[in-house]
Amino acid sequence: MAFLSGPRLLDWASSPPHLQFNKYVLTGYRPVSSANECLKSLFYLHNELGNIYTHGIPLLCFLFLLPLNIPWAQITVTWLGVVHFLACLSPQLGSVLYHLFMNHEGGAPIYHTLLTLDMCGICMINTLGALPIVYTTLLCYPSTRSVALLAYIILSAYSIYCAVTARSSVRRLQSFAWQALFRFFFFYLRWVGLGTGSPTSLQQYFIMDFLALLGGLINITRVPERWRPGKFDYWCNSHQIMHVLVVGSIMYLHWGVLDDLLWISSHRCPVE
Repeated sequence: MAFLSGPRLLDWASSPPHLQFNKYVLTGYRPVSSANECLKSLFYLHNELGNIYTHGIPLLCFLFLLPLNIPWAQITVTWLGVVHFLACLSPQLGSVLYHLFMNHEGGAPIYHTLLTLDMCGICMINTLGALPIVYTTLLCYPSTRSVALLAYIILSAYSIYCAVTARSSVRRLQSFAWQALFRFFFFYLRWVGLGTGSPTSLQQYFIMDFLALLGGLINITRVPERWRPGKFDYWCNSHQIMHVLVVGSIMYLHWGVLDDLLWISSHRCPVE
C-alpha cells in the first residue's frame, strides 16, 4: 500500500534509540517527522504501516458498525452496552495514535506519552470489557456485585499504573495478570454453577482471553522475525500478528457480552 513517495527510510541502527525496541526488524523506519509528515506516512510503505492499518481499519468498523449491532431496544441495563462499546474502541484508538506518531520530532518524551496512551487503551478494554462479565455473573447478588465491580476497578487502576511504568514488553504483559485472574475467578463461578449468565457466553470469553494471551506471547517472543531477521520488516511480523489476534479477541468479547446482555433482559432472579 503506497500512494505517495515517502522519505528515505532508515535502518535499525540509524533510527532513534527509543524506536530500537525490535532488533529483528532491520529496515523501513521512518525518519523523525512533524505531525503532518506522520499523517502523510499513512500513504507510503514503511515498517509501521501494517501496525497502523491492522488496528485502524477495525477501529473504523467498530466505531460505525458496533452501535448498529447492539440491540439497544432489548437491553435492560443500557450502561453496560455503552461501557462495552467504549471498551471495544479503546485499544485500537490508543494503538493507532501510538504507531502513527511514534517517530514524532518531539522525540522520546512524545514517544513515551504515546506508549502510555497505548497501554491505557489496553487497560481500558481489560477494565471496561470485564464489567458486563462481573455484573452478569453476580446478577442475583446486587450487594456482592457492587463490591466486586468496585474491587475490579481498583485492581485495574493498579494494573494501569504497572503497565505505564513497565520498562519491557514482558513487564507490560505481566501487568494484566491480576485482571486476568480476577476474570477467570468469575469464569470459574459460572462453570461450577455459582454464577449466572448466558449458557453460550462462557466459551466466547475463554476464546477471547486465549487469543489475547497468544497475541501477547507472540509479541514478546518476536516470532517469526527472530527466526529470519529482516524478512518480516514490513508485513506479518509479531506485532502485526498480535494486532490481528487482539481484534479477534475483541470480537469474541463482543459476542459474549451480547449474549449476556440479552440473557439479562429475559432473566429474573429467584429472590426478586
